[in-house]
Amino acid sequence: MKIPELPPTMEAYISGAVAAANAKTPSLTNFMPWIGMGLKPFDAKGRYLHWDELKYKEPPGTLTPEEYWLATKQARMSNAETLPLIDKDGVNFHYCPNAIITADLLTISEQAKGAVAADPRVKDPSTQRTYLINSLIEEAISSSQLEGASTTTRVAKEMIRTERAPKTHSEQMILNNYRAMLFIKQHLDDNLTPAMIFELHRLLMEGTVEKEDLHKVGQFRAATDDIAVVDNMTGVSLHIPPTAGELRGRLKALCDFTNGKTGDQRLPDVIRAILVHFMVGYDHPFFDGNGRVARALFFWMVVRSGFWLLEYTSISSVIKKAEPSYVRAYMHSETDGGDVTYFIVHQLDVIKKSIARLHSYLARKTREQHQVRDALAKSGIAALLNHRQLALLHNAIEKPGVQYTVKSHQTSHGVAYETARSDLLALSETYGLLQQSRDGKVRLFLSPADIGERIKAL
Repeated sequence: MKIPELPPTMEAYISGAVAAANAKTPSLTNFMPWIGMGLKPFDAKGRYLHWDELKYKEPPGTLTPEEYWLATKQARMSNAETLPLIDKDGVNFHYCPNAIITADLLTISEQAKGAVAADPRVKDPSTQRTYLINSLIEEAISSSQLEGASTTTRVAKEMIRTERAPKTHSEQMILNNYRAMLFIKQHLDDNLTPAMIFELHRLLMEGTVEKEDLHKVGQFRAATDDIAVVDNMTGVSLHIPPTAGELRGRLKALCDFTNGKTGDQRLPDVIRAILVHFMVGYDHPFFDGNGRVARALFFWMVVRSGFWLLEYTSISSVIKKAEPSYVRAYMHSETDGGDVTYFIVHQLDVIKKSIARLHSYLARKTREQHQVRDALAKSGIAALLNHRQLALLHNAIEKPGVQYTVKSHQTSHGVAYETARSDLLALSETYGLLQQSRDGKVRLFLSPADIGERIKAL
């Protein structure tokens, strides 16, 4: 990947126009032929393009590519909002609110904050834990894989579900990410502090660093740490973060911004969360694990702001499918004078795709449940089970992860304790359709994640 070409500047363009006029004084429209054309911050297809992309597009009217860029940039700057976040040169970042961003925010709010399109299984207390665990595992795996972890999703899920110890460095990364996601859920009512971010980093790095680097965990990177974002394929340095000496002040400023102490209360919550994600990646406060910290903090912010459905999605799995565009969004923002609109637009698209993936997943699970019910009805086992056992299996198919006890089964069907016990033991020990565990003295019967495969195998 190469660093994007720096955009033309208005100063250089005007200087060239003056020189070309041979010291005459041309009219304003000679200097700026786009005046009156009504160009917008985005192109006709609604894309917020960097010069690196826009220079190849067909300009409107008789404009040159350079003039098309400058006209677009002028439209953006006329509507830009300065942010209380600064780059490594002390210049404030800014973004350009526009109709495309507004539409995306409305869509995300409707789908992730309200009740619109909410699947009842996600809202049902008896099933939401299963879907939440699935999403936490997927986010943990994908976020770790973005930073080098290499294992299959199936193996990683098996490790987390069975609570076995990780066997490899990659598995440890994924388990750490899962624990970090659980940690941030415990702090939804707290303000963000440097201490909380350091603890998050410690959780993410546990057991994954060399002995000589242990002292760096949960601490700012040092001046001796050679930190740069480098293209692994070409070795080209894509980003040099701020110096280590600046990090304490920058992290304090980021916490103030996160906690709404910087006088910008009108900034939409989702955009604030995206900007925190951006700034952790930009500042790179740690010697390693910055991306995982950034994405975890994004989830912490959107969930605490009421976007409850996003708790069941995975942005890292979407980013992983098109990682170069994620990196480009950072570089476009940095090379265009600190315009973080590129990163905001990219992440809004990622969020929409992650919500769409969730709905697709739920639809697929519904189809699978219907198939399992059909398989159960057609299997020989159906004739061997009583109506109580069949009713429980239909419930278990819809709610993988749900737990039953002899008492709950007895109460549901109004039968004797021994009858209920016999029903559950047969489903567990004779047919292998339920898993057993204990909570103190109480025997639990669990609907396993693979109950569909178990039924089909009978």
